[in-house]
Amino acid sequence: MISFSRRHLPHYDLKRSTYFVTACLAGSIPAAGLHNIRRRKAELAGRACPTDVSPTCWRSQAQSESFEISEDWLDSGAGSQWLKDQRLAAIVRDELLRHAGDRYALHAYVIMPSHFHCVFTPGPHWDAGSIGGESRRLSPRSAIVRLIKGRSGLACNRVLRRVGAFWQNESYDRVVRDSQEFEQFVNYVKFNPVKAGLCRRPEEWEFSSARKTG
Repeated sequence: MISFSRRHLPHYDLKRSTYFVTACLAGSIPAAGLHNIRRRKAELAGRACPTDVSPTCWRSQAQSESFEISEDWLDSGAGSQWLKDQRLAAIVRDELLRHAGDRYALHAYVIMPSHFHCVFTPGPHWDAGSIGGESRRLSPRSAIVRLIKGRSGLACNRVLRRVGAFWQNESYDRVVRDSQEFEQFVNYVKFNPVKAGLCRRPEEWEFSSARKTG
């Protein structure tokens, strides 16, 4: 059974599924970048679906193109980069790992200067109402991400001695449809620091699941 919700971004949830999630810092993409992304999304949404491509695949392609544009802006370093501070990156890493193996299986993660990526599968007996007082109306995916962002945001703001939003309100998420996509997303997470020019090999990046294999 698939559930769907929309705020500014569409969110899909499917029972017993794996998710690829990206959470960005507040202010991580400057106004010019947001304008560029919105314009490109409008262009992609207005494209007609080719007759030889299914509507589902066409939407997936558009989502991928939109995501790549956002990633380019995130990796450009033009906006907030609080997670360059190793103290803050460690806080986010520890929150990602806190319930790994218990509430969810964490297959891959990386903390970048302006955002984090992760691939996870909620546990088979996961109960949204039992984690941190989350409402039972939230999907496992939504409540897990909210918990990670909420706890890490509060802790990071204490270190920075600031108040206000630490993370963007919404996160980018994709249901991982098959083993091929799973491998693609895990490799994307693994090589993101290399792609951004932060290191030469994935295992050199300290705040990444690839570090364990280095």
